[in-house]
Amino acid sequence: MNKNEKFVITINRELGSGGRTVGRKLAERLGVEFFDKALIRMMEEKYNLTAEEIEKMKGRHNHWWEDFTRVMRLGDSEIRQYESQTGGGIDKLTTENVFKAEKEILEGIAEEESCVVAGRCGFFVFHDHPNHLSILIQASMPFRMERVMRKQNKTPEEARKIIEKIDKQRENYVNKFTGTSRYDTRNYNLVISADGKTEDQIVDVIMKYIDE
Repeated sequence: MNKNEKFVITINRELGSGGRTVGRKLAERLGVEFFDKALIRMMEEKYNLTAEEIEKMKGRHNHWWEDFTRVMRLGDSEIRQYESQTGGGIDKLTTENVFKAEKEILEGIAEEESCVVAGRCGFFVFHDHPNHLSILIQASMPFRMERVMRKQNKTPEEARKIIEKIDKQRENYVNKFTGTSRYDTRNYNLVISADGKTEDQIVDVIMKYIDE
């Protein structure tokens, strides 16, 4: 990946691996925007978007991107409020129309500027992008449980159940819309274990990979 040209970095991650925070920090380090499920869903709902509506917007004028910028610049507090209202990080299987709309949004974003995308089958959406880096961040179950326990104030038993439930939901989501497994390492350029590393150290690993 050439960071001096327009690029897209996609991060798939296991719950409790810290991958979402890594994505945010990486985007900040690179000076680009960060997108994840919460922001994409807010964009859909704010504009009542479907894949067809997005295509119409693109066709009406060359500056359709400006229609999204106010949503893109929302602060963390507003995004967190949205997440609390809609149930946070648990994915339900999305309809085909919603997946298509998300795919159109992501492809539109990447056409306009460099970005970092967490989840949303980004490794699949941008498979043929000429300047795309695909990353998977994993961690051991004890590492993941400790993080979920600390972040969500859960018992070990509760943390494990949450992880197992979301693992299953995310795998079903990816399999349904891509026909592959999110654990298939052939989908990624770089696979990182979060064990024994801080989020900043993981960002350092990614930056070193990009620079080399």
